[in-house]
Order: sequence, then C-alpha cells, then structure tokens
Amino acid sequence: MKPSLIRNFHKTVCCFSLKSSPPTTPKPQTPLFLRPPIHSATLSDLQKWHQWAKSLASSVGTAFVDLDNGPDSSLLCRELKWLMEDATEERLIASQIHSENFQTSVGLRVSLEDLYRLWKQRIEERRPFQYIVGCEHWRDLVLCVEDGVLIPRPETEKIVDLVGDVVSGNEGLREGLWVDLGTGSGAIAVGIGNILKGWGRVIATDMSPLALAVAAFNVQRYDLQDVIELRQGSWFEPLKDVEGELAGIISNPPYIPSSHISGLQAEVGRHEPRTALDGGISGMDDLLHLCNGAASMLKPGGFFAFETNGEEQCKYLVEYMANEAGESFCSVKIVPDFAGIHRFVTGFHK
Repeated sequence: MKPSLIRNFHKTVCCFSLKSSPPTTPKPQTPLFLRPPIHSATLSDLQKWHQWAKSLASSVGTAFVDLDNGPDSSLLCRELKWLMEDATEERLIASQIHSENFQTSVGLRVSLEDLYRLWKQRIEERRPFQYIVGCEHWRDLVLCVEDGVLIPRPETEKIVDLVGDVVSGNEGLREGLWVDLGTGSGAIAVGIGNILKGWGRVIATDMSPLALAVAAFNVQRYDLQDVIELRQGSWFEPLKDVEGELAGIISNPPYIPSSHISGLQAEVGRHEPRTALDGGISGMDDLLHLCNGAASMLKPGGFFAFETNGEEQCKYLVEYMANEAGESFCSVKIVPDFAGIHRFVTGFHK
C-alpha cells in the first residue's frame, strides 16, 4: 500500500437490507491493513521471510512481462514493500527489520505462515496483489476488494469526474436519483455518492451477492449508507420502480470480446470474475443492452456515461445510438480517459 495514505480507522460493515437479497449475504473479508495485529514474529524470522520473498520476486525478471505484459521484478518488489507495511503493526519497511536485536517481537496482522503462503500465491499463481492485501487505491479512496469481485481500474476514475462536471451546473441532476449498474466493489457508486452527498441519491446494482457485500463494506466505511442503496439483480431488472425517473445512469460493464479473455494478463484472466469481463463475441452485448434500456429509464434531460474497451466500441455505440435508438438521445460524444484513450460514451436523454 502507498505509505502516504493515512489509514487510522476501522469500521465494521453494517448489515442493511438489499432489495431482492438472497437468504444469506456473504461477509466480505477485512482488508489486511484494517485487521488487528493479533499475530507476532521475531525480527529475525520476519527478515528471513523478507529475504525469501525478495529473492522470489527478483527471480521473475521480465518473464511475466514477456509472457502477457504482467509485472516485472521491480513492480513485485514494490508490492512486497507495501505488503510488509500493511502486514506489520508499525508499518515496517525493509530497512527497519535489519536490527541487532533479532529476537524483538513484531506485531503482525496476519501470521508469518500466511505471509509465506500469500507471497507464494502472488508469484506462482499470479494472484492479484489487490486480492492479497484485500484493497485497492482508487481516486482518493482505499476500497475493499477480494477474489470474485472486479478490481477497480485507474481508467475508470474519470467517469466520476464526468458526473461531477455534469451536476455542477445542473440542480435537477445534482438532486436526482443516479444508478451505478454492475457496481462490483462499489467504487463508482462511492465516488458519485461523495459528489451527491447532501443532494441526490445513488442506487448500485449487481448480480453477485459477494460483490454487493463488498460494496456494502465500502459504502459503510465512507459513511454513505444514507446516500447509496444496494440492490441485487441484472442491470435494469431491480429498477422497475424507478423507470423513467433516473437523473443519471453510469456503468462500467463487461466489454472484452470472449475470444480475448484467454490472452489477458494472468492476474486478470485467471483470477478476476469472468462475468465482469466477458462482453460476448464482440464485447458489445451488455453495452447495447444498457443503451436500449437507458431510453426508458432516464428522465428527460437525464445523463448517461458508459465505459468501453476503446475507440472502436465508442464509435460503434455513438453510431448505434444515432441510428437505432429512435432519436432518444442528444449530445452523444466520446470522452477519453486520463491516458488519452477513447474510453467513454456520454450523452443525454431528450
């Protein structure tokens, strides 16, 4: 984890109702940095683990980069530094474990045995680092994530700014009801919730009970439970009671063509949920479904922003909305992400 971020509080996720919720809601795992330091190890044993882990990371070289554009040894060593900071009570860095008093006890948030196991998973199984530590830094947030829930991407951060820009001069949109479809960890919903707090509301939907449990943890941690409501279901299905009333629809849906999944970086293709990645043969299945539904769900003047795989999908969506959507939308345009890649399609309902 990045040491500049202050993480000095630990809130337990509350249990609040989810519309159409299953009989039992999964309990999300607590991120490593929020766990109590109930384990311990000597400095000597911690140093041995660190030397072993660094050796394992260094042995990778550029093998993962050459294979599938995965992490190199330099990045893995940085991850090792962040892991040790998250795992130790005093947020130790490597230089601090080289002490003459090798028998000094160090408080740990996970057992030394588990540290060996987790780092072995990172290198040998290519398990994502975010799943190892249980969180991801996204915008100004530190979000809980875990296996089975999509890891928020840096390119998606821009979508929150798009909402901020559109509501800044529009009271009707700022005080309206927004939805984040396929919320996953709740990243977009929490980002938008912070903008609308005291004004509008957000409904975040997902099919996955685990994703909703993780989203609930993040909503609670940022004190947005009065702003964000979570509902289980596929896309617009849990929103029949608000048809035609939405001020905004936001989504980062699955958009990777099915045939491309096997070629993804191992951290993504092997470990992240396929349902959050696979957009069908062309990658457009869910994007087109969202476009078709937006026409009936948005109120007049309502805003939408959908993330895509890039320029080709953006152009297709813009053309589709102009020719196939029955003239339901206006001011439809393509917006680049922070890297300058054409990433989002935005517009308004007439």
